[in-house]
Amino acid sequence: MTETRPTPVITFRDLTSFEDLKQVEAVEREVWGLADIDVFPTTLAVATMAAGCIWLGAFEGNKLAGFAFGLLAVENDRLSIHSHMLAVREPYRDLDLGYRLKLAQRERALAIRVQGIKPEEITWTFDPLQSKNAHLNFAKLGVVSESYRPDFYGPETTSVLHRNSTDRLWVRWPLASKRVRDRIQGHSKRAELIDTLARLQPLVRFNGDGRPAITDLSAALERQRIAIEIPSDIGAVESRDPELAREWRRATRWAFTESLKAGFFVAEFCRTVRGAQGPGAYLLEKGAIGEYVPELQFQST
Repeated sequence: MTETRPTPVITFRDLTSFEDLKQVEAVEREVWGLADIDVFPTTLAVATMAAGCIWLGAFEGNKLAGFAFGLLAVENDRLSIHSHMLAVREPYRDLDLGYRLKLAQRERALAIRVQGIKPEEITWTFDPLQSKNAHLNFAKLGVVSESYRPDFYGPETTSVLHRNSTDRLWVRWPLASKRVRDRIQGHSKRAELIDTLARLQPLVRFNGDGRPAITDLSAALERQRIAIEIPSDIGAVESRDPELAREWRRATRWAFTESLKAGFFVAEFCRTVRGAQGPGAYLLEKGAIGEYVPELQFQST
């Protein structure tokens, strides 16, 4: 009979010591499979901690289960936080630690004051082909995005997760906005979103053979909304058929780039559509991002 491991007791606290930050290095290697050249140097981590950056850890006892790192930034002439790294070790990934670390990061950010000025948003990047991360970011946290960055970290890094280029969506999390408060309180737009997506012909569609099918760009750009579908598990695609994964990258890079250039922004993500095992889909809206999230009205890029 297999023994069931008791649910670990997790505590959240700031990383405050050299010993804490040394554990970050080990977590990076384990989660992302990085070589030394791409691991965040402990000496730099110590400096950023001393300079007031946000280092948060999720601990089981004294063992680091996951962490989040954010640094003070100036974006669009406003004080903000840029969340550069968040990682959770595999044995702890069914405990929602990524979400809980983000909420803790938000609390820290809301408490910051620099000469009376407080950061109004946290930004970060993620791979738009990763459906689980897209679900966390859009559906559960309430981010929006108006920036797609091809090869953000270069064509690849030493991580096994970065072999299909390093394209990223740059997302914005307006900390005190009604949208974010609603998402954190569990108010879902899923039913409305599925209904909306059912009425759209996606610009990139998950075809019957698992390949991306591209539809007419000019027709899509004339509409108020655009849908872009992605595989439900791009990691499985990359393991099974690396060339197919690259095909998805090329198709979605084109779709996001052309749509954003034409005045759309990424508003929502629905993890599965067209059945439980179906693809995920992004919903892009035409217009100014501040009309969708009023708190960002005077912060548009």
